[in-house]
Amino acid sequence: MNTPATALHELSQRFYFESAHTLRRELEAEGSRRVHGHTYEAEVTVRGTPNAAGMVIDLALLRAEIARVRDRLDHHFLDEVADLGIPTLENLCSFIRAQLAPTVPGLCAVTIERRASGDRCALRW
Repeated sequence: MNTPATALHELSQRFYFESAHTLRRELEAEGSRRVHGHTYEAEVTVRGTPNAAGMVIDLALLRAEIARVRDRLDHHFLDEVADLGIPTLENLCSFIRAQLAPTVPGLCAVTIERRASGDRCALRW
């Protein structure tokens, strides 16, 4: 089946990282202020028209760029990661976007999830 030339595809890749952080907040403050960790699951999405090879992006390129960003987050104290800011789910989405956007054409969404606590944040543009 041929896809119309104007059709856009979305291709996603998931990855995880384990990190610790602190967080100053008003509610549930005591536990958040202590150093604690999470397993974060992330997903990045690329949107575009497949090229002559039939790909929106080569998955090997996408995986290599994700590995570069993952290395900055996995088993790190997020409070100390340069350019992240306060280690919220929202800032993690923005950080990953900023790290990938220069080298991943068509990047259109970043999602972060902490399944154990039921938290999820999506950044789309």
